[in-house]
Amino acid sequence: MSALQCGASISHPDDTTVLYRLKKWNTRIESLSGFEARGITRIPSDERQAPSKTGYLQMLLLWFSANITINNLAVGFTGPLLFQLGFLDSYTCSVFGAALGAVSTAYMATWGAQSGCRTMVIGRYFMGYYPSKICALLNIILMVGYCTIDCIIGGQVLSAVSGGSMTIAVGIVVVAFVVLIIAVFGLNVFHIYERFAWLPQLLVLFILFGSAAPYFATSLASVGSSRQIAANRLSFFSLCFYVPNSWAAAASDFYVYYPEDTKKWKSFSLTYAGLVLSFSLVNMLGVGLASGVATNPIWESAYSISSGALITAGYGPLGGFGKFCAVIVALGVIANNVPGTYSAALGCQIMGRYGKAIPRWVWAVVLVMVQLVCAVAGRNQLFIIFQNFLALMGYWLMVMVCIVCEEHILFRRRLGLGFDWTAWEDRSRLPLGIAACISFLIGWVGAILGMYQVWYVGPIAKLAGDSGADVGMWVGCGLAIISFPPMRWLEMRVVGR
Repeated sequence: MSALQCGASISHPDDTTVLYRLKKWNTRIESLSGFEARGITRIPSDERQAPSKTGYLQMLLLWFSANITINNLAVGFTGPLLFQLGFLDSYTCSVFGAALGAVSTAYMATWGAQSGCRTMVIGRYFMGYYPSKICALLNIILMVGYCTIDCIIGGQVLSAVSGGSMTIAVGIVVVAFVVLIIAVFGLNVFHIYERFAWLPQLLVLFILFGSAAPYFATSLASVGSSRQIAANRLSFFSLCFYVPNSWAAAASDFYVYYPEDTKKWKSFSLTYAGLVLSFSLVNMLGVGLASGVATNPIWESAYSISSGALITAGYGPLGGFGKFCAVIVALGVIANNVPGTYSAALGCQIMGRYGKAIPRWVWAVVLVMVQLVCAVAGRNQLFIIFQNFLALMGYWLMVMVCIVCEEHILFRRRLGLGFDWTAWEDRSRLPLGIAACISFLIGWVGAILGMYQVWYVGPIAKLAGDSGADVGMWVGCGLAIISFPPMRWLEMRVVGR
């Protein structure tokens, strides 16, 4: 068969070809009501719709709904149970850590409406076209990691409520299935879901406060020497910083349909408020439940089973109604899982032209399957996953944010260069990213030197306290902040962009 004949057969496939069937299925799915067919393509100004006077409140509700969930209780647990901090130390570190960590996410959120581009596409203007793919890959891993935690905790609670008749694995499947439906449809359904998801969660968490608060060990004191307590405070503060900060690489993804003239202060303040309010509430509840483990034998026994069992034990005094509340709070992790899955699916498209050719909804299906497998495999190792993986992934993100801030303030704004958002996929008009890439790697070296993990303690981390503390993010950010400006200045002088 000639090449022309081959080309003809490809150009006009019959109904039996796999390609034709796939395209037909994709067209049918994308035609569903409320389905978002668009992937990473920039949203032009004329395709956006101005929200109502109260429409901007959706920014606050989105982040409040997404984070007023029990998966974030695991952060509060680590204060008393992992770092052996007292109630007051744990709560103070968790609140101020979340308040500071939310700043980076709120800052990155301001670019969405202005550009019409997804967060990792915006990263091309700061990190360069090719180096930004590194950040996109790391963000995919980070989002899948957090979504895995969501599935595990949701499955643990559902299993505990059923008295063990439903296994944790089955509970994980239930959570993953609902996430799959919402994530596949995209922003339209997602925004509607997040607009109302916070209300039942807030109610059942307040009920948990009323039920469990009498057993909180508010007088629990920190354990260790003064040096080690200070080191543990820093480690826990850093962990509480990482979690709201981890949304920074996805923050703009949800604002691309807002008008281009949306005020930056509005995007920043509403995003920040939603993050801080939600994390402050769940962190305090998590610290309280963890403190009670030391004084309440029932809670101690429940925690030996799983973190989900501890949450269910908090509802224990309420009997059957408490079990009902536990089911509601377990399903609440869906609100946290959906935006992570959505952002990771967009990241898969950013990795290259082949990734972009695959529809966003297909990537969402693939990623939920990955989360499902990882959650079932790691369902009994929640704390190990959280401490060793997610904290480690937090290092790179803040280094990237530091580079973005410096490029924005020191170069783009000061030199009046501005941004041509129409060049979002034109490599010839985007920065090469040599300076950003080198600075990013230097920051990673600093993070390794200050890393404090079970499997590795960096030489700088060993200098803190009696047994070390996690200073990886702070050292990494410091080195990136110092190294980027001179290299970027040299890059602009030599390359011109």
